[in-house]
Amino acid sequence: MLSPLREHLRDTFWFAPTAAMVLVCLVWLLAAELDDVILHGLQDQGEYDAVGDLIALADDAKTIVTTISSAMMTFIGVVFSISLVAVQMSAGQQTPRVVRLFVRSRITKATFAVFLATFLLSLLVLTSYDSDQEPRHVSSVPFLQALLTLAMVGLSLLLFVMYVNSTLRMLRVGHVVDRVTAEAFRVVSRMPYVEHGAAALDPEEGLGPETGRVTYAGRAGVLRDVNIAQLVRVARRQGAVLRVVPRIGDFVVPGTPLLAVHGGRAPSPRALRRCVSVGVERTFHQDLGFGLRVLADIALRALSAAVNDPTTAVQALDRIVQFLAALGPRPLLSPRYTDRRGAVRLVQSVPRWDELVDLAFTEIRACAAGNPQVVRRMFAAFDDLLSLVPPQRREPLLRHRELLVQSVERTVPGAADRSFTLQPDRQGIG
Repeated sequence: MLSPLREHLRDTFWFAPTAAMVLVCLVWLLAAELDDVILHGLQDQGEYDAVGDLIALADDAKTIVTTISSAMMTFIGVVFSISLVAVQMSAGQQTPRVVRLFVRSRITKATFAVFLATFLLSLLVLTSYDSDQEPRHVSSVPFLQALLTLAMVGLSLLLFVMYVNSTLRMLRVGHVVDRVTAEAFRVVSRMPYVEHGAAALDPEEGLGPETGRVTYAGRAGVLRDVNIAQLVRVARRQGAVLRVVPRIGDFVVPGTPLLAVHGGRAPSPRALRRCVSVGVERTFHQDLGFGLRVLADIALRALSAAVNDPTTAVQALDRIVQFLAALGPRPLLSPRYTDRRGAVRLVQSVPRWDELVDLAFTEIRACAAGNPQVVRRMFAAFDDLLSLVPPQRREPLLRHRELLVQSVERTVPGAADRSFTLQPDRQGIG
């Protein structure tokens, strides 16, 4: 998907509940209309006994609807307050960036949306009750509306069970690192795949002379993503090739060079108004290195003296190896996006292989020298990656492996301990 709108909506918590409440209002209007059709049809046919039965059933359901309307908001407040405390604990033990997983969780949004929709529906249904109980003169009997409310309560209970299960899974580090890795692979899947030699490693190569630059004029923040489809259209109208100067995830301030123009005219700031998204933190949408950044943060937090959980660091290293092994055979070329006629209109830069390896291992290596479990896992990681990546990509892995050996030799004084620590082990110490 070239437009980032869907990803931006996933990063918000207001859209799903708002849409659910609007939808439930429309469903309530439809149910009220059907109730009126049924009631007037029975009254026109003189079926007053049937009307009386509907009134009795609706009155029996009124007690339940009233209870739902009075208890649902309290239930929502208690459940989500406890959940937020759990998420805060998870963020403190792993990394604050895992909160994004909670915000992006579909089951979390669905549960909150259905809870609020059920509360709103119960209030709307209560307004439909008629104080007149005479079957000949009653103007409304919310029979279908009451049934709809009861169905929403059943759905709420089902989603509540699923929500509790999802929240408990988020407290488990294995599930968190798996979700982070899945998001990172989703970024890779969106990148256009090209064979080796099909495009230049240098993002400026083959684009012609630079004819101008567009500077950033918005608020300072992290470059979250760019609207690729819209930028391609803007470049086609200007007869130019646009090159995104900062990398996705860079912090930009007003005046930062944003786009380099190759050939043609530079687009106006108005044309670029909604082409660039800048926020307070990085996202997974187009940021190839963000998944490694989060996994490294989890490992670093686990290796800190406050947490001291090397097994969690090993779990993060498992996923780092998985991600780098998948990227190893893949050419990390600057993505080039074309218009309908096949002409290149937009070029982005991505992290190089050595930069990704540095991101994955530099900080963990510096903190893990005295921990044999993590060091042994890192040696096994280097050995596995060296056997999986092409020969031209082995140099940064060999460099980090040698630096890790030197760090262990400086940190571990005993020869026996040093020999034990330098042995590769995929489980650390098992």
